Amino acid sequence: MDEVKKWHQEKVLLRVVEALKKRDFNAEYFNTINELNDYLLKSIPTGTSIGIGGSMTIRELGIIERFEERGNKIIHHWQKGLSEETDKEIRKKEMLADYYLTSANAITKNGDIINIDGIGNRIAAMIYGPDNVFIIAGYNKIVPSIHDGIKRSKEIAAVMNAKRVSAKTPCVNTGMCVDCNVKGRICRVISIIQFRPLQTNITVLLVNETLGF
Repeated sequence: MDEVKKWHQEKVLLRVVEALKKRDFNAEYFNTINELNDYLLKSIPTGTSIGIGGSMTIRELGIIERFEERGNKIIHHWQKGLSEETDKEIRKKEMLADYYLTSANAITKNGDIINIDGIGNRIAAMIYGPDNVFIIAGYNKIVPSIHDGIKRSKEIAAVMNAKRVSAKTPCVNTGMCVDCNVKGRICRVISIIQFRPLQTNITVLLVNETLGF
């Protein structure tokens, strides 16, 4: 049965790749994380700077350490003990890196890329800043429509992220989104990228795995 599931997921992801290409994105499909990582290591030159957005997917790949080992400059704000000022400074530097790696909260079968942020730095960097952006997503991020993508972003990704950062929101206690109106709310900025922004080279990499939130 696992083979049948993998086969079906591959067919879906390949259709999404074609839909993304029609939206002027670069797009590729990979069977495994190892294949994806090999592609990234070949596509991003040694010695360049790489900004890492707030993404569980990127960290699950195990690729950050490999970039560091070969000499790439990694810029990311997921570090313990940062002051608010330093955290803000690093987020801005991520947006000026040669390459930017992140994921999406959802991608529709028609090629819409949907995200919800609390600060907005990840969304901003995806749209404009770095010359080269890689958006990496597993099969679990694929949804039928924009409506489903926003729903997934709020009810799955945001709830899990709120728990991860110990946000003071109702969903951390209930496990469910209630579209709260509290100071600690992390669902503050919604973006829907429907076509590649004209001055940003965006490559979407889809892998037949479950990754991130």
